[in-house]
Amino acid sequence: MKNIIKVTAGSLFISAMIACGGGSGIEIKKAKLEELKAKQSEIAAEIKALETEIASSGDSTNSGNEKRKMVAIAPLEASTFEKYIDVQGRVDGDENVVLSAKVPASVIKIHVRAGDPVKKGQTLATLDGEIVKTQIKDLETNYKLVAEVFNKQKSLWEKGVGSEIQFLQAKTNKESLEQKLATLKENLDMYVISSPITGTVDEVNLKEGQMAAPGMPAIRVVNFAKLKVKADLAETYAPEVKSGNAVVIQFPDLNKEYRTNLHYSGRSIDQLNRTFKIEADLPSSPEYIPNMIAVVKVISYRNPNALVVPMSLVQESDGAKIVYVADKASKKAVKRTVTLGKVYNGKAEITSGLKAGDLIITAGYNDLNDQESIEF
Repeated sequence: MKNIIKVTAGSLFISAMIACGGGSGIEIKKAKLEELKAKQSEIAAEIKALETEIASSGDSTNSGNEKRKMVAIAPLEASTFEKYIDVQGRVDGDENVVLSAKVPASVIKIHVRAGDPVKKGQTLATLDGEIVKTQIKDLETNYKLVAEVFNKQKSLWEKGVGSEIQFLQAKTNKESLEQKLATLKENLDMYVISSPITGTVDEVNLKEGQMAAPGMPAIRVVNFAKLKVKADLAETYAPEVKSGNAVVIQFPDLNKEYRTNLHYSGRSIDQLNRTFKIEADLPSSPEYIPNMIAVVKVISYRNPNALVVPMSLVQESDGAKIVYVADKASKKAVKRTVTLGKVYNGKAEITSGLKAGDLIITAGYNDLNDQESIEF
């Protein structure tokens, strides 16, 4: 391609002045300045014409005269958005009982160990009830005599021999001893610790020879088939939480998560701590232990088709919430005014201003301006 050299009238004029030796130095400089200005205008016009021609052809290649800001983008897709109410809970059971002795006495025999399965009514430990046993033996000896006297007196009374008073006294003595024996035998049952439920022995806090007393924890029995998680929620959440709400239960120590529903949500507020109780059932598993810590996450809001962005991408401009998106065709940053829905855990639900498929600027969005040129 041939180069075209343009010679302006100003150049010829300056050359002629120099050749003739005419004109002052200042006049030559002015003429030179005018010539350069003319060239500048001509070059600028040519650059503009070329840029227009390139843009109209669909080529968005940077002409080299425009500086573009590097950004990162990600397509916006619909996803499930859930808002949780987080609270610490604990594992408990409907059948989780701590047994203690009914009377003060020393422990004679412990019949179970931790982990043993037991049935309702099974004897777990025997206490020293020798005093009561001795009393029962004495009464039983007396009862034999009293019962024999009564039977003879009854036989005589039926034959018309003897007085009614003698018969009634013999009968009264017999019935009195029967009642005393029944009472002592009931008292003897108090020297036995038995299980009120069918379950598993979880703790044995007694030792043989140790003194047991009422109110002192002795043996814990748990029915692991009926465990649940309990928690206390602040009263401010009462309008949002009802029985049947979906809930996620996390066990940090087990690195496990379980999804279920609340089977109970209290409708009364504790006056001392201003909370109400919630409960969720757990599946039967030996991994769940009474009083184990659990994180209870009650789902108070769920949108299965939400547009969600990190809150860090949401900026404020003139009192409005904005998010920058990338226009792929023009490689420009576009400022979008958005409306936020629910916000949870650093993520925001967008209810208006964005649509699925928008290219969200996820890095380099700081100090961006609307319609600023970008590279990604």
